[in-house]
Amino acid sequence: MSEHCCSKPEPKPTQAGCCGAEPTAKKRPDFLLWGSLAGCVLLYSLYLTGLASGWLMHMAHGVFELLNTMWWGVVIGIVFVGLLNFVPQQLVVSMLGRGGSFSGILRATAAGVFLDLCSHGILMVGMKLYQKGASLGQVMAFLIASPWNSLSLTLVMIALIGLPWTLAFIFLSMVIAIIAGLVFDAAVKRRKLAANPQAPEQEAKPEPILPQLKVLWGQLSLRPQALAAVGREGLKGSRMVIRWLLFGVLLAAIIRALMPAEAFAEWFGPTLIGLLLTTVAAAVIEVCSEGSTPIAADLMNRAKAPGNSFLFLMAGVATDYTEIMVIKDTMKSWKTAFALPAIVLPQVLLVAWILNFFAV
Repeated sequence: MSEHCCSKPEPKPTQAGCCGAEPTAKKRPDFLLWGSLAGCVLLYSLYLTGLASGWLMHMAHGVFELLNTMWWGVVIGIVFVGLLNFVPQQLVVSMLGRGGSFSGILRATAAGVFLDLCSHGILMVGMKLYQKGASLGQVMAFLIASPWNSLSLTLVMIALIGLPWTLAFIFLSMVIAIIAGLVFDAAVKRRKLAANPQAPEQEAKPEPILPQLKVLWGQLSLRPQALAAVGREGLKGSRMVIRWLLFGVLLAAIIRALMPAEAFAEWFGPTLIGLLLTTVAAAVIEVCSEGSTPIAADLMNRAKAPGNSFLFLMAGVATDYTEIMVIKDTMKSWKTAFALPAIVLPQVLLVAWILNFFAV
């Protein structure tokens, strides 16, 4: 039995991997990663020791709260990325279905809904799926459907806004994810956007899943060396996401210090101006799915604006600068990165505007 978790990892592609190209011979320090990490550690420590005061304490509290909320999702995301590194590309393709097809988009959307991770953990897994050959539309549908549709957050949403609105939000987000996935794949077919260079040829049908799972199960190992390999590959594959995540945490802490979350419920009502302000707020305030859920519930319950609530959840996904930068670094294309908000945001605004007619 192999000493690795499942099988030997596949050779690294010469082009973009999960999170960008491998370091070249001229290795330079990752100032964004280490600078953001140092800033987060400093502010976290200031909050624990109580040495900060005033606006600095607000910033420190923001970092403390965000890191405590999202750490578990990031850790699980790292584990998923590490495990995916040992999963053969053919199995991933078989499970997601044929890239560029409606069934493939449906499978990717369903995978995003049922995978219980926060938005940043999902981002890591999504980029790994891209490396494993998922089509651009499948990756985007996976990312759009995922961030707050996990089982744990679904239960939280039911408690905060009730079952009917929660089910409506989930259904509408899946519809938007499917439409966006189809649009992305259509743009690739028309050569408006670049195709995934890791995608397999589409002539042959994907192989049956069950025989591949049996082979993979037979190669499974729980030895310490195998578990260490999973952690090592997960950290390596998640590095690009983590650097932007930590940077986003610092920016979010600054915004939180300047604009308390409670102000959302007072300023952003069910009007066109409220929708526009909510869009700006969702784009600027970088919060993970756990952080956005209570704010969205406030918009529903206190501002009586269901459309704004849905918009805050979904616009955060479409305009999240961490997500946009990671997509750009992974797919080597600003055009692809900015296509995400260009395709998703108009749909979200339209749905949110309609939902506000049901405001009580």
